[in-house]
Amino acid sequence: MRVRAILSCLCVAALAAGLVLAAPPGQIRVEVNVVNLFATVRDKHKAIVTGLNKDDFDVYEDGKPQEISYFSAESTLPITVGLLIDTSGSEYYTLGAEKEAGSRFLARILRKGDLAMVLSFDTDVDLLADFTDDKGVLNRAINRAQVNVPVGGIIVQGPLPTSGSGGTNFYDAVYLAAHDKLSSEAGRKCIVVLTDAEDTGSKLQMEDAIEAAQRTDTVIHILLVAADGGDTAVARRMTEDTGGRMIIVRSEKNLEAAFDQISEELRNQYTVGYSPTNKARDGSYRRVKLETKNKDYSVLTRKGYYAPNE
Repeated sequence: MRVRAILSCLCVAALAAGLVLAAPPGQIRVEVNVVNLFATVRDKHKAIVTGLNKDDFDVYEDGKPQEISYFSAESTLPITVGLLIDTSGSEYYTLGAEKEAGSRFLARILRKGDLAMVLSFDTDVDLLADFTDDKGVLNRAINRAQVNVPVGGIIVQGPLPTSGSGGTNFYDAVYLAAHDKLSSEAGRKCIVVLTDAEDTGSKLQMEDAIEAAQRTDTVIHILLVAADGGDTAVARRMTEDTGGRMIIVRSEKNLEAAFDQISEELRNQYTVGYSPTNKARDGSYRRVKLETKNKDYSVLTRKGYYAPNE
């Protein structure tokens, strides 16, 4: 069972900030306050670095060194993936390739115990497939994604939605995926977005989407698919603030390579856990820096977390 597997891993590694473990009656109630970081390490040639151990890492919270209390070089926790597909008019000519590459990505990345969902967004945000490990269901959901806005004055691949605020609801889609869907999931969580990162219709702001991801320990990866280059500043901010990666995609070959890169990183992560020296349960945002003693290596992980509230 997926739930049993996740709970087993969480109990062993204490992988949850502010997790409270309830003890049976008559026993002491134990509180665990451990921050977990899932990290990918690359060398100066961009190759994945494996074989590191606990002593190869240093971790800091708000500039203060922290003691690593848990370390693992094995990615045993299940992955929960949210695949978000931009179906606004700007993606009309690339959507077919995006759907094919997205299906192959999920087929490669998902293993026993993993789950994925599929969302599309344009003037609306549509849940095409809820969390499942059924690759057939996921493939059919991806294939249902269709451009649903006018292109060049002509409505293509479906009627123009009557709801929604108009434009591309990119920030709303990321917020809903993190806040409404991934918040109740345990283990490793990521959102992979195929988009030009140009938002023209969301009710929420970019900062709202980023905070929702940070509060739910969700990493955002963005595959920037755009003929005009897209909004690299937005894509870079959203990925860097959550520990993810922005990859600019300029061709179908690049798209496959980008998915391969995300897949490789998800399957080659170190788990680093520490108990913060700042014990305040004040809900504040804490900045985290994880680095290796070898300065030729770069570490990809989240940049901070929100402390639990009382």
